[in-house]
Amino acid sequence: MKPTLLISGCLSGQPVRYDGTARTLMQDSLARWQAEGRVIAFCPETAAGLPTPRPPAEIIRGRDGTAVLDGSGRVCEADGHDVSAPFLDGAYRALDLARRHGCRFALLMDGSPSCGSSFIYDGQFTGTRHAGQGVTAALLRRNGIAVYAPARFSCLETLMD
Repeated sequence: MKPTLLISGCLSGQPVRYDGTARTLMQDSLARWQAEGRVIAFCPETAAGLPTPRPPAEIIRGRDGTAVLDGSGRVCEADGHDVSAPFLDGAYRALDLARRHGCRFALLMDGSPSCGSSFIYDGQFTGTRHAGQGVTAALLRRNGIAVYAPARFSCLETLMD
């Protein structure tokens, strides 16, 4: 049986990013997997009830999703409003969905405080990146689901086929 993939809603063409846009990933193999019914598109932020568009949010003080999961980090909007609770809720919803569909892999949008898998922003809202992962990426990895960013799509292709 071929594996099923959890994918960020924005990568599948859904306009769910904080600014109301999508970041549609156009790959022939991804389209084939979708036609085969092996792709589950999901946005943790909108699933947790955050609106689209919404204010940008970052994990503050240079922390990452692991810290948020462990209670020592927070996700905040630029005005300081703490949105950690919906980010955690969305992450657990993503994990539940991935488990129900038997997803062994996830393809998530890098940079996002939910989905970032290799980098996120530093919490200063200046556009400065640092190595780290978002809340959903951290939770999925903690539970044995391999997470990939679009930049590593070729590695994922090998595993999915």
